[in-house]
Amino acid sequence: MNEVVVYSVISLGAIGAIAAIVLFFVAQKFKVIEDPRLDLVEAELPGANCGGCGFPSCRNFADAVVKTQDLRNLDCPVGGNAVMAKVAPIIGIEASEKDPLIAVVRCNGSKTYAPAKVVFDGPKTCTFAHLLHAGESGCPSGCVGLGDCVSACKFDAICIDEASGLPVVSNEKCVACGACVKACPRSIIEIRKKGKKDRRIFVSCINTEKGAPAKKNCAVACIGCGKCVKICPHDAIVLEKNLAYIDFDKCILCRKCAPECPTGSILELNFPLRKEKTSVNDEKVHTSASEKPLNSINESNQQE
Repeated sequence: MNEVVVYSVISLGAIGAIAAIVLFFVAQKFKVIEDPRLDLVEAELPGANCGGCGFPSCRNFADAVVKTQDLRNLDCPVGGNAVMAKVAPIIGIEASEKDPLIAVVRCNGSKTYAPAKVVFDGPKTCTFAHLLHAGESGCPSGCVGLGDCVSACKFDAICIDEASGLPVVSNEKCVACGACVKACPRSIIEIRKKGKKDRRIFVSCINTEKGAPAKKNCAVACIGCGKCVKICPHDAIVLEKNLAYIDFDKCILCRKCAPECPTGSILELNFPLRKEKTSVNDEKVHTSASEKPLNSINESNQQE
């Protein structure tokens, strides 16, 4: 009986020793030596793991940074230029500053401009509603307004405005991570340049229907008239499939396009109010009336 126990212990010990030797050689064969800079880069990152950089985690992004020779195609949207400026010296590469980005909702079909024609009674998710019907307003491309983008945002930077029924993006909180872009089933949200003084111009519509059907469901829909394309002096606007689009890399915010839009689908955010133009005839009428004596004005009113 004792011999059986001894043999068992020896056999198990031998198997363990052989397994240890095999594991040792396997570990030596397939071991991965990490760059010591990897931990240093990761320590400078915000740790949001939002995926806005194009990688599933900050660790993966840090790994890509230490392996690259050029930072132009790598960016942390949460940390922005400040974080990349700290990361660059660690790997010995200069980081160029990039224009701040922000999420933009390209739909202005509010409850006022695109009133509901039906009532959706189902699970309150944009994805489900999008699969079932065109939307309460009838626009197949308009915002459903059930807040999938709100749920996807980790930074509390987007909310649904009760009055309009549309998402509203916070200038201060949005880090342009792109989570809301991925969550929107109709691709209404786009990442664009934030612009100087938070000023942006864009076509707030993605409906590619022809003018009449688009205008029927939404008063501020783009009807593809092309007037904005003709007036733009910088070739920043293109017209494809009945829909105008403003290229934010070419646009210099000259604001010539917005007044030309007959439906008001081009939005200008955070600009000063435009000065109202007064025609020559209006000025003459105003001048003659102001120069006319007060009693003569009263007399003419009494005669009328």
